[in-house]
Amino acid sequence: MTFDQIRTFLWVARLGGFRKASKRLHLSQPAVSTRIANLERELRVPLFERGAGELVLTKQGTLLLSYAEQMLFVEEEIKQRVANPAETEGLFRVGASETIAQAWLPSFLQAFSAQYPRVNVDLTVDISINLRAAILERRLDLAFLMGPISEFSVENINLPPFDLNWYRSSANEQSDLTQIPVISYSSQTRPYRELMAELARHVGPKVRVFASASLSASLKMIAAGIAVGPYPRALAHDFLEAGRIVEFHPGIRAQALQFTASYLSEPRSFLVENSAEIAREVAEGWHRLQT
Repeated sequence: MTFDQIRTFLWVARLGGFRKASKRLHLSQPAVSTRIANLERELRVPLFERGAGELVLTKQGTLLLSYAEQMLFVEEEIKQRVANPAETEGLFRVGASETIAQAWLPSFLQAFSAQYPRVNVDLTVDISINLRAAILERRLDLAFLMGPISEFSVENINLPPFDLNWYRSSANEQSDLTQIPVISYSSQTRPYRELMAELARHVGPKVRVFASASLSASLKMIAAGIAVGPYPRALAHDFLEAGRIVEFHPGIRAQALQFTASYLSEPRSFLVENSAEIAREVAEGWHRLQT
């Protein structure tokens, strides 16, 4: 029995299939199947019930899973307490919303690379609903998103919020929300839903709303006088400095954006936990510089 076999078994059990485990472990599916077959042969018991749909653990497989989780925890403890972080290798899959990507994500990646110079990073920038799904489906190790994720299996580290301010073009003084469209985040996001509720309450059906997943494109549209909208001041800084947009107050308060660094708590990974703490420290430092 080898540690690679135990690790492979754990991921097949966790993900419910050989194909998913092969992607997670960066192995071919036949290699994963061979490891499980050899492990079952050595233990002389079946570990999975093979049938239609996802694999189901046998009684012996369920028992082995508890030991496998303990073994991986010990491995992580050794890496954390004994090994040099600079020698850590592997692939780290991180996701971020565009707000984070345009704010402190570059500083996080710089700090992460300084501590883990031999770890490869696979970066995804997407809206929070997609990042949440990727975390739960184990396609990401860590995500910076509008959280928290409420599932019990997810750890959420609170990150500094982004206050929202309303902006209009400096060349177009039109700020009547019944006369000029409002542009907001993607229609699949919490800020969009919250803004729509406020607009319905205070403006009524005459308001027109544009939805965009691209913050940079949205701010360019505001600068061009096409629309107005609420965005973080930190991300609007360059447009403000260039005199292309100005703040205004339409009488509607946009709620601050709440972000978390979210990851699955099991199986435990000190690389992921440390990375979440690095993100929190970087984010707090970045926000202090903005105030």
